[in-house]
Amino acid sequence: MFLKYIAMLVLKESTVLIVTLVLLVGSYGDQSRFQNTTDTIERLLKGYDIRLRPQFEVQALRIGMEIIIASFDSISEVNMDYTITMYLNQYWTDERLVYSNDSDDNLTLTGDFAEKIWVPDTFFANDKNSFLHDITEKNKMIRLFGNGSIVYGMRFTTTLACMMDLHYYPLDEQNCTVEVESYGYTMFDVIMYWRNGKNAVMGVENVELPQFHIKEYKTVVTIEKLMTPNYQRLSLSFKLQRNIGYFIFQTYLPSILIVMLSWVSFWINHEATSARVALGITTVLTMTTISNGVRSSLPRISYVKAIDIYLVVCFVFVFAALLEYAAVNYKYWGGKAKRKAKKLREKNESMYDKDDSENKNDVSDNIELRDLRLSPILGIRNTQNFNIEVEENSNTPPSLRLGPSMPRAAVSRSYIGNNLMRRPSASGSYPRRRKFFTHFRQKAKNIKVRMPRVQDVNTIDKYARLFFPLLFIIFNISYWAFYLMQ
Repeated sequence: MFLKYIAMLVLKESTVLIVTLVLLVGSYGDQSRFQNTTDTIERLLKGYDIRLRPQFEVQALRIGMEIIIASFDSISEVNMDYTITMYLNQYWTDERLVYSNDSDDNLTLTGDFAEKIWVPDTFFANDKNSFLHDITEKNKMIRLFGNGSIVYGMRFTTTLACMMDLHYYPLDEQNCTVEVESYGYTMFDVIMYWRNGKNAVMGVENVELPQFHIKEYKTVVTIEKLMTPNYQRLSLSFKLQRNIGYFIFQTYLPSILIVMLSWVSFWINHEATSARVALGITTVLTMTTISNGVRSSLPRISYVKAIDIYLVVCFVFVFAALLEYAAVNYKYWGGKAKRKAKKLREKNESMYDKDDSENKNDVSDNIELRDLRLSPILGIRNTQNFNIEVEENSNTPPSLRLGPSMPRAAVSRSYIGNNLMRRPSASGSYPRRRKFFTHFRQKAKNIKVRMPRVQDVNTIDKYARLFFPLLFIIFNISYWAFYLMQ
């Protein structure tokens, strides 16, 4: 029993000794491997000149590009730009960093290592503002392969310019691009290319935008011809189609309802002035508010947009409904005043006729000067019309009798106008101006005669109930057919 206990104790101690030896050997191996890696990196950087690009004076360096879209953050029509967060990976080979014959052997290093080796001077040609994410550390990395291949990746957010054509806003499509280019190296030094063609762009299918959806995207390679030798530019083009649902519920539908609300006044009695005027002014002010709200979210551009046309036409319909009541009101009260004046005039004429019939019996012995106020000139000119009539066998003195009298209208317009001398103007412009106004007045009278006369003002409202909706429906059909087919 004692021997068995001794054997077990010896076995246990030997096991612990073996495990300790293995750990010591493994730790020494790891330290040796780490030391070898550190020595390798130091050896690669020894004598390395970061000022010279790889394959300097041998051939142009080929740099592959790869973009992974993380998100579209915002698109601004006012500033003509959009903000995007992306991962940019660049691939090239530097023969000075070869450390192994195995191409699968690689080292992943921090972004600080990029400050010790040559890296491309890539920039975004349409960039307005960018920043590199640095939480919790700078989002940069370098992966170095044994054959000298390098992958340089970074994550950043950039605001890129996108010149938009807003003629068809909000039924428009925009083309926004990401322009990648080397800042200093021309095509003789650096040639950029999309790695794996269109597959070099990833993550587009998972992007969601509040007002747009990405209809398609494509990669393009162009050459920029400048004063210096040519530069190569890589372009990633997004075709963005605007979602109209937001504008339907925020702009188009309220405008349609406001226009329809203005038609309610056609069914209100024309004598309810307060109700119809208040309704017309309210609809006009509401359309003005909607137009100002839409205009505030857009840049101050000179050309007319699709939504401007719609809002202006809606405003014209609302304003025309208000003017329609003005026409009804003028026709109603103007006709009423004319009828009242006509009755008063007929009453006065009947009174004058009665007085004339009574006075005709007493004019045999009196001077007939009733209701005739002659000017001095007229009195002088008509002295020859006075004659003295002496009746035979009459005891009364002779009476003076005035010749045929002239109406006032003839005196004021015809007689004086044709007999008084007028001094002609030096330039002769007054007669021409008078002739022009006379011609214009005559034309207006002709137009007024040709216009149909409305006997009942309710007829105007009846026609308005038909023509206003009909014209608005025709406009909407034409508008949507034209812009949706573009």
